[in-house]
Parts: sequence; structure tokens; C-alpha cells
Amino acid sequence: MNSKSVRMLFLFVLLVSSLNVLLSIELTPDEEAWLEKANRYEKDGWIFVHIEGKPFERGFQHGYLLANELKEVLRVNKFLAEWYTGEDFNFFVEHANKMFTSKIDEEFMQEMKGIAAGATKAGFEVTLQEIIGWNGFTELFDYWWPTIVGEMPLKNEKCSAFIATGKYTKDGKIVMAHNSWTIYAAGQFFNIILDIKPEKGHQILMQSSPGLIESGTDYFVTDAGLIGTETTIGGYTGFDPEKTPEFIRVRKAMQYAQTIEEWVEIMKTDNNGAYANSWLLGDVNTGEIARFEQGLKYDSFEKTSDGYYSGENVASDLKIRNQECSGAGYSDIRTPMGARRVRWKQLLTENMGKIDNELAKEFLADHYDVYLQKENKCTRNICGHYDLDPMQYWPERLPFAPQGCVDGKVADSNMAKNMQMWARWGCSCGTPFDAEKFIEEHPQYDWLEGYLEDRPGQEWAEFSAE
Repeated sequence: MNSKSVRMLFLFVLLVSSLNVLLSIELTPDEEAWLEKANRYEKDGWIFVHIEGKPFERGFQHGYLLANELKEVLRVNKFLAEWYTGEDFNFFVEHANKMFTSKIDEEFMQEMKGIAAGATKAGFEVTLQEIIGWNGFTELFDYWWPTIVGEMPLKNEKCSAFIATGKYTKDGKIVMAHNSWTIYAAGQFFNIILDIKPEKGHQILMQSSPGLIESGTDYFVTDAGLIGTETTIGGYTGFDPEKTPEFIRVRKAMQYAQTIEEWVEIMKTDNNGAYANSWLLGDVNTGEIARFEQGLKYDSFEKTSDGYYSGENVASDLKIRNQECSGAGYSDIRTPMGARRVRWKQLLTENMGKIDNELAKEFLADHYDVYLQKENKCTRNICGHYDLDPMQYWPERLPFAPQGCVDGKVADSNMAKNMQMWARWGCSCGTPFDAEKFIEEHPQYDWLEGYLEDRPGQEWAEFSAE
């Protein structure tokens, strides 16, 4: 066969392949109708996605509109799963399906089926089993896997937050703020603002990641007038494989709770202990705020109409902190937990009566180090920077680890009533992250080449549910 014939054959094969791809993504009339009700746009580093309708159709919208992002988040997390555990992602998928499938409500099972179908129709073939595994990955990786090997694969403090009301805020109403802390390779995908308008229950506006039916970072507003966020309880161990996973309980609470008490009761029902958090909750109808801390054996609840609660990865509840956790760092200002607890108290009490959205944004960008008593970008900030910290004061952690703050979110009662929020992608303070430069300066993390992305500094952006 001459070169011209080879070239013609190649072009023919390419044409047939292209036609096959086109045929494989042809939409049915129902699918076209579903997608007409959905929407996606990008703004300041965020991807806003609106989905609505019955469970399968809103899942289909989700999977179809975020297929490329879902493909990438799974590619990276498959690598991370094996790197940190020695087991491939399919190992976690298999165990997630064994543990969780029978405990997933049919509504949410249909939504996950829709996500798989939508992504597959858009060109990324993914199974329902993989979607279930992905939704349960944090619970398996951070809470179930340690019960197998005896320790957490990755020590990773997560998030700073506060909620305030009454005499602490400028108008006496609620202000809530949160930034996510995580390893950058995983956290770089939580740039989704997901607006869910379900057939039944309440509309939800929340931060999320591609393929999740819940938030994962847990910053949400609902049309019931509830707002909420959390910080993970550090040093915690506890998991019951026979109970309902957290990702199902929290999504159900967001969608169906009418009051703070109803929200808490849903979370307490058949609790498996995974993703133990200090939940900060607010009801913009009453002006009340609450802190709900939940482990496996113990939980606690407190509520006020005139005060604040902060979150810094350490339990306030004495039973949870002393009997379900180790190395809490509550009073150790060399750690992010102790330092931020002190710093939150300083910021919130010094600004009593003045706190609004703009001050909340400034708080999330705070770099004051209470241990060294100076401005210093490090782990002991509200806006944490592990990648800039040599860890000379906290040798239990690796120096210059590629993790820390990856965003910021703020909302007050007025915004929540209109289903709105402020969000900043990249870092609460706007400091950019250059992946290539980071690996050049810290070659011990060269294994992250091809998996770590840049996060340029971004401006604050406002988002509204549709």
C-alpha cells in the first residue's frame, strides 16, 4: 500500500470514528428538554451550574454539563488514592458500593444514576458504581481506611469558619464565612457553585465538586432560610460501616429540613461517624445560630440569638475532644487549631457590632500569627498556607506541604433570603499558586507533576440561585 493509500485509509478511519462519537452523544428529546432547564457559566475561576427537576433528570444535567471536569477530578483522585494507600481507586469503589448502596435513598440513587448517564452521554464513560465511590471517597479515605491500617493516610486540617448574630453584627442579623483547607491536588476541583432546584424539598445553593450530590466542603444556603457550614474535627477517629453515610444524611438535611432542629435530627439519624464536623448553622427567619458537633459516640448542640461560633478543626465538646480525638491542639498556639481559635476570638470580639460581609472577607484573608505575634503567612492563620510554612514549630507536619486555603465564601441574612453568596476562588487572600514554580522550589513533591494545577488570584464574585 502506497503512502497516499495509507493516508486515505487513515482519514477514512478518522471520519468513521468521528461519526461514531457524534452518534454516541446524540440526545433524545427528553434529554434535550432536561438540558433546556439547566445552565452553566464560568466566573472568576468558579463554574456555576443550575440543575432542576426529578432526580434522574437533574443528575443527567449535572453529569452532562460537568463531564470534562468530572473526568479530570477522577483522574487526579485515582492517582491520589493509590499514592497515599497503595490501593487503586477501584478498591474504594468496591467497598463504597458494599457499604453504602443499601443505605442510599432511591431519590439520591436516581440522581447519581443520572450523573453517570449524563457524563457518559457527553463523552466521558463513567459508571454508577464509580459515582457512588466518588461520593463516598472522603468517608472511606479519611475514616474507614484508618480503621484498616491503624492511622490516617494524610493528616490534613480542613477549614476556618465563623457564624455571628445579634450584638456581634452590624445589622443584628446573621453573617457566615468559611474557607476550605485541603491538599491542593484535591481542593483544586471544588470550584463548583451548584444550584439544585429539586422536584421535592428545598432549593440549595452550595459549593461543590464535579459528580457530588452534596457539597463536600459544606457551604450552603437553602430556600427554607437555613444557612450552614462546618470545619472538620481534627484528630478524630470513628466509623460504623453499618450506618448511613454522611454524604446522604447531609444532602437530605439540606434538601428537606425546615428548621435548624430538623437539620440536626436528620444528621443524627443512623449516623456512621464519618466526616465528623463542627457544624455552624443559621436560620435567617429567626436570626438564631447554632453549633452542632458530631462524632460517632457523642454529639452536642448549642444555639443563640446573640453571639458567635467559630470553627478551627478542634471540638469544643469535651467528650468528643477527649474521648474520640487525639492531639486536638485546643490550647497549643503552635498549631493551626489552637492559633486560629485564639485569633477568631480576637477578631470577632474586637469587631463586635461591626461585622458584615466586607469585614468577613477581611477575616478570611487574615495572616496574623498569634504564636509569633506578627503578620506571617503560615499554617497558624485564618487563611492558612502550608506551602509557605517550614514547620519549624510543628515538626509533626511536613514542611512546605502543598495544601492550605483554596477559597472563601461569605453570606449574610439578606443574601441568604435571596439565595445568594459571595465566593472567592484560589485563596481567601488572593495569593496565587503557581504549580510549576512550587515543584521547582520544593522538588520533594515532584510526584505531583501533571496533577497539580495553578490557582491564580481571583476577585470576590457574587452568585445567585436561578
